[in-house]
Amino acid sequence: MKYLPVNPDIFIQNRKRFAERMEKQSIAIFNSNDELPTNGDAIYPFRQNADLYWLTGIEQEDSMLILFPDNPDPKYREVLVLVRPNELKEKWDGYRLRVNEARAISGIHTIVWLDSLEGLLQPWIHLAANIYLNSNENDRKANLVPVRDYRYAAMMKERYPLHQYKRSAPILKELRAIKSALEVDVMQKAIDITDNTFRRLLSFIRPGVMEYEIEAEIFHSFLSQRATGPAYGSIIASGDRARILHYISNNQECREGELLLMDFGAEYGRYCADLTRTVPVSGKFTRRQKTVYNACLHLHKYAASILKPGISIIDYTEKVGDEATVVFQKIGLLKKSDIKNEDPDNRAYRKYLYHGISHHLGIDVHDLGTRTEPIKAGMVFTVEPGIYIEEEKMGIRIENNFWITRNGNKDLMKNIPITVEEIEACMKR
Repeated sequence: MKYLPVNPDIFIQNRKRFAERMEKQSIAIFNSNDELPTNGDAIYPFRQNADLYWLTGIEQEDSMLILFPDNPDPKYREVLVLVRPNELKEKWDGYRLRVNEARAISGIHTIVWLDSLEGLLQPWIHLAANIYLNSNENDRKANLVPVRDYRYAAMMKERYPLHQYKRSAPILKELRAIKSALEVDVMQKAIDITDNTFRRLLSFIRPGVMEYEIEAEIFHSFLSQRATGPAYGSIIASGDRARILHYISNNQECREGELLLMDFGAEYGRYCADLTRTVPVSGKFTRRQKTVYNACLHLHKYAASILKPGISIIDYTEKVGDEATVVFQKIGLLKKSDIKNEDPDNRAYRKYLYHGISHHLGIDVHDLGTRTEPIKAGMVFTVEPGIYIEEEKMGIRIENNFWITRNGNKDLMKNIPITVEEIEACMKR
């Protein structure tokens, strides 16, 4: 790993929170992700299962976690399973964790090797009445590949058909949505790296620069600050391309007079930052660009003002839509007749703001959490309204990350330049 060691208390607390939600006489088993092939004998860079990482801090392949709070032998109530270090494999693929290193990362005392697990696991299963197994229940998932979690579940049900099987995912969805102060400390590091990178870009951007050159500057800046890399594919979209929400081609020239939308964030300690800023390629906003930008910034501040415990994301989005309707009329995008005749299921403002306003943020950039239930203290959200005007070939989005507090929220990106005046001043320098 490139980042400095993360406080193991994060993972100790996370396991405790999960174990407290398990039914009596239950065992929970978590698997690492597969190593996936690309072509020939090559594989994709390994990325750990987010749930396993949230519970252990371990990023190594072929790892497992076993939680059995009611195990009669206290030694085996928390067990981390690792692949045994192999001299030949290490010559080809690199160093693998030793016991003392895994203990320091995870806070788990009992470490067993994967090749010796079988003789231990079966007696534990016989002592348990319920087996918790994990699966990817992210609502955005569209993956039909039978990955390890599903293969493992099928194998366990065939081998132990008379046990009661429970889903870990609903518990994790609720727990992972609530970030501890220790987790937010790691997220803040990712955000600070992103802040430094954005300020660096403001002195780099100029007419004639290519979008991929800006992306390269981002990657270089992230790695030089010990980030793992980007938390997601950076969006570097100049001119009309800024209206493409997930534009990642990043292969065109940034031209004089255009706005440049940049949506990027660092990953540090597996926690994500997610920033969007829109800046003038020439260093100065035109009058119209300034008007639309300030309208978007008004929506951003309004959304942040109502993002607090008790409101649901659905109701929150509807309120931001009401405010957008008023703002879009003021800047000439909507007429009274558009609003009067709008379809309640496809409101008039949606022509110019056609995405959600916020999503959960954490180990995954679109992290686990609910949309329908009331927001709770401890959750972390993006706030990212946008205005996209096809006839003006303009797209503007402004995004910060907020930690929900008991009575409101804390802007984790409050130090990053956001106003027209701040951005222009930084680009001038």
